[in-house]
Amino acid sequence: MKRIPWKVMATSAAASLLLASGCSAVGEKENKRSSEAPRLHVPVADDHFDTAGNMFAYSEFELSGEPLAEGLGLDLDTLDARKPDQPTKFDYTAGIESYEYSEEAMYEVTEKSGLGLHLIHGPIAKQRAEQLHKPVDQALADRFYELADSVGYPRDEIFRNMFPTFIEYAGGDPHYAQKVDTDVYAENDDGTYVPVYQVDFQSLRWNRGKMDKVLTPSAYGCVFLKQALWAGDFLGNFHQKDSDEEIEAKTPSDDQSGKIALGVSSADGMQGMILTEQMWNKLAFIRDHLFYDAKRHALTKASGSRYNPSGGFVYLPHAVEVAEGGSELAPDAAKLVVKDPRSLLEDQWLMLWPAAEFFGMTDQRPENQNQNPAFLAVFDGNPFPKAAKENVDADPSNDRAADDPYSVNRDVLLQVFRNIDAMHFNEKVGAFVTEHDGQTQGNRVDAFQAGYTMEALRIFARAIDGMPVGYASGESAKGLGTPEGKRALELIRRQADFILKNLMRKDGLVANGYTIGQGPDQDEPTLLAQLGAIRGLTAAFLATKDEAYRDAARRVYEAMDRHFWDEKWHVYHTGTQQDEYTPWLAGALSGVFRIALQNLNNDQADETAKALERETIISRYVDFYDRIIDGPTLPEGMQASEFWDTGDVYMKGKKLGNNDRDHVPQVQAAGGPYGVAPVLRTVKVNVGSSNK
Repeated sequence: MKRIPWKVMATSAAASLLLASGCSAVGEKENKRSSEAPRLHVPVADDHFDTAGNMFAYSEFELSGEPLAEGLGLDLDTLDARKPDQPTKFDYTAGIESYEYSEEAMYEVTEKSGLGLHLIHGPIAKQRAEQLHKPVDQALADRFYELADSVGYPRDEIFRNMFPTFIEYAGGDPHYAQKVDTDVYAENDDGTYVPVYQVDFQSLRWNRGKMDKVLTPSAYGCVFLKQALWAGDFLGNFHQKDSDEEIEAKTPSDDQSGKIALGVSSADGMQGMILTEQMWNKLAFIRDHLFYDAKRHALTKASGSRYNPSGGFVYLPHAVEVAEGGSELAPDAAKLVVKDPRSLLEDQWLMLWPAAEFFGMTDQRPENQNQNPAFLAVFDGNPFPKAAKENVDADPSNDRAADDPYSVNRDVLLQVFRNIDAMHFNEKVGAFVTEHDGQTQGNRVDAFQAGYTMEALRIFARAIDGMPVGYASGESAKGLGTPEGKRALELIRRQADFILKNLMRKDGLVANGYTIGQGPDQDEPTLLAQLGAIRGLTAAFLATKDEAYRDAARRVYEAMDRHFWDEKWHVYHTGTQQDEYTPWLAGALSGVFRIALQNLNNDQADETAKALERETIISRYVDFYDRIIDGPTLPEGMQASEFWDTGDVYMKGKKLGNNDRDHVPQVQAAGGPYGVAPVLRTVKVNVGSSNK
């Protein structure tokens, strides 16, 4: 479904008609909820913004949104944000809510909030300014015009007062620091209007004094994951310049005809270009400044394909504190100080996954026959440079350091992969451990972290072997059979076997973890551990085609549903002392619903598990979004606020705050003196007639 920015909507008669449709359905969503659900309390427990948790969750929400619904047969053109629960409640929840919450949260972090360092100080942006002998702000403005031209996007419709980041901080306070500008920017014929803040982001900044000014791989890695997934969606095809209609990319030179432009549409293409520019600068900064030499105890530059862990570990440390320089409007890093030099498995797999996704976009190796022509067109020298020819040939011995997007990403990707193998995989027991201090490997295996490491390795193996990733990561394709791909598959298989041998319990659940030398955990299993194990075992099945791993994932899913599902309240308990849903848990649950529908559901005559009937999974999915994400009442639920694209339009002459009368308020009405950004909070789940 093509997404159109508000500025275009305001001047488009067709878009105005779209906004006017379905008015009779307003309020239907709230009425349905209040009549069908028992009284449930889902109060906010913590509204501090955790960048890693939020962006992880929204990555899973994206994949469990439009791509999932379309894969199950939905015609995306039938969706309308102002027609709740149409054509079905699941279709609306997946295609509108899950997907659009995900997209808006990404923009909130990377373009609006200021939660990080400004793109004018990105390494590539600085380099370009020096080469052009221009001030950095002018050089970046010119670059945005160049990117707009490449996708046929009008220069005068670029959003105003953006704060594009090249790397993001670990967290912050999502309350807006000033009054959100909801004044009328442009009117539609049906009484709705475009608020100023939709096109001018100046009033959407967060408080810089309350930001966690720390660079953590899991945080900037999760933002990177969001950027890579969306950029892959936005730039994965071409469009006709005159009609703005998406067309299939047939050759990498299609855009040179003058009638065809990059991107699936001009608006989406523009966002894809901005995201790619941000990722390019992010990767250059990570490669050149954020790797840590365990011998020298100092930050250094990555070696990429030339890196050999046996000569000493050089890896991404858990926490690097930033002392800001530059200005309040465009801060830069004046000084970087390593505050936590450990290598954490969570940080590493959350860098491996997005770098693998971006590798799939930028890959220009001649032997890769699966490359998308649209991606090749983006990286053909205009608007992004080609890969250094030495880095795409079949001879790794002649690789060289280069600053093109493919080369910088490949350097980070390969070094992270080799560190996961050398630092976190215990060869003797065949499992991934959660941390390494630079000298000594730890002894703790965590079910959730190990499971998601397997999924990250699955995407890595596909990317390095030249198979489609992104939304197409489940498709069959012939791979290149690289040494790195073979090793990744070996690691996946061995970790899966470890889960089957050492973590599976008699009741069908998995233990939360395992301590090498002692054995599996004996405490109460958590929901999070089950989700990680299901994710990992399914990844093993998809990567190896071994049905034993699918069977095991199904058994754990059945046990999870039996043990944690509350039939009365229609929620999963968490297995912890307090039923608490964090963004990590919400993201993992969304992801497991998706893979259950795609890979684990009953599709054979002898598969009769009720929990794995497609209808049951879909009902659990809808209940989860209804009760936990949106919440049972306006002040409750994980989603703090929403924009127009999930139905909450701004209407002249009506009180603002919640015009679609669902349980998610507009941003300016979401709490505090000025409102809250559309992000996830941690919530408690209390069942009963009173709040606990």
